[in-house]
Amino acid sequence: MTPSDHDFDHGHEFDEDDDSLDAYVWQLFLLINPGDDDSAFQQFAAYREAVGDTPDDDVDVAQVVGQVADWRATFHVDEGDTRSLVQAIEELASRWNLDIDWDGDADEDEFHASVDTSDLITLAYDNLAPHGYTLWLLDTDDDSIAGWITLSRDVEPMRELATELRVHVHRGNEMG
Repeated sequence: MTPSDHDFDHGHEFDEDDDSLDAYVWQLFLLINPGDDDSAFQQFAAYREAVGDTPDDDVDVAQVVGQVADWRATFHVDEGDTRSLVQAIEELASRWNLDIDWDGDADEDEFHASVDTSDLITLAYDNLAPHGYTLWLLDTDDDSIAGWITLSRDVEPMRELATELRVHVHRGNEMG
């Protein structure tokens, strides 16, 4: 099933009259929850509760979004934790009934001994792309891997939105 088979709302145009942080964060939740406005709304409500009255300039959007949407629309794992990375990406991909071919048995210890996180990110990106999805990675300040998945047709809106939110992202195939 490809994204074109889904009846998703394609309108992720930004309201030019509303350039508030909340408006941009709402758009982010719509992008990382394609076709699931209910989940986007629940995560947005949790975000608003988490930030409370914190001034916009003091909000670390990537951190709070990751906190309220972890393993539902985002992931954040230690860099060397290949098991958690596989599980997190599989959990996110399962929202669209997609399976990742890890090129081996991801349940076996030998598999994890022979791969690293960059191998897994590349495999996941390559498996999602033909189905119309893009795996994104966030720049983290530590030795961790964090990211989310959007529809591939939303690459440019994601880049524009990330710039507005001061969130540094790159596609999984651009892993340095």
